[in-house]
Amino acid sequence: MIKLGIIGCGNMGGAMLRQMMKAGFFTPEEVIVSDKNPALRAQVKSELGVNVTYHNEEAAAAPTLLLAVKPQFVQEVGAEIANTVKPAALIISIVAGYDLFMLHRLLENETAHIIRVMPNTPAMVGEGVLAACRGEYVTDEEWKLGMKLLSCMGMAEEVTENLMDAVTGLSGSSPAFVFLFLEALADAGVRGGLPRAMAQRFAAQTLLGSAKLALETGKHPGQLKDMVTSPAGTTIEGVAALERGAFRSAVMEAVDAAIQKSKSFHQ
Repeated sequence: MIKLGIIGCGNMGGAMLRQMMKAGFFTPEEVIVSDKNPALRAQVKSELGVNVTYHNEEAAAAPTLLLAVKPQFVQEVGAEIANTVKPAALIISIVAGYDLFMLHRLLENETAHIIRVMPNTPAMVGEGVLAACRGEYVTDEEWKLGMKLLSCMGMAEEVTENLMDAVTGLSGSSPAFVFLFLEALADAGVRGGLPRAMAQRFAAQTLLGSAKLALETGKHPGQLKDMVTSPAGTTIEGVAALERGAFRSAVMEAVDAAIQKSKSFHQ
């Protein structure tokens, strides 16, 4: 019996499916995945043994539906599935920029049970941030199920919908900014004489450890920075160089640019 339908099995849809199955929430027989890309269908069929289909309507008939298509394709998908989605189905949408009002209109159902989610790519390894807002018609039982499914992919937290654009800019887009920083750190290590592979490992572990330290201690980032910056030491010289390059301002501007772009999808 099919329990979960997924429309779109790209990076995020595929990652979320893998984590849910790894956590044991669904068996292969209980999942059906639709994707227009035959290579992706073949891959997920071979890797996970789930049911696959070219037809979005088949996946849309499931009692729980993960809508994981790119924004530029969602109108076409909506036209295909609006008459197929069951009125009582739980719909989990990760379509960037599409708010609850737009999703209700897309599905031609004002009382659809929708949870809107903004995940990020670290969900691929179970370390994501998944911000979720609850639609008006989602029951308590459905909400518990939705948050349970999301929690297997990392940190799942409820937010009000007016904060979703900020979430999109911060946790949704910022992995790309972090990877730019990681690449720059590794390049600096190579410049200093480290072998490329070693520099990348050291840089990645430094980011991982620093993030874990911040989460587990709960200390303000400024406090943690001060723990490393000895008077007249090497670190404060590096901090000064970053300040000359307007590092913090550049990061804030990058996140704000992503937030404004997210807002533009529904203005």
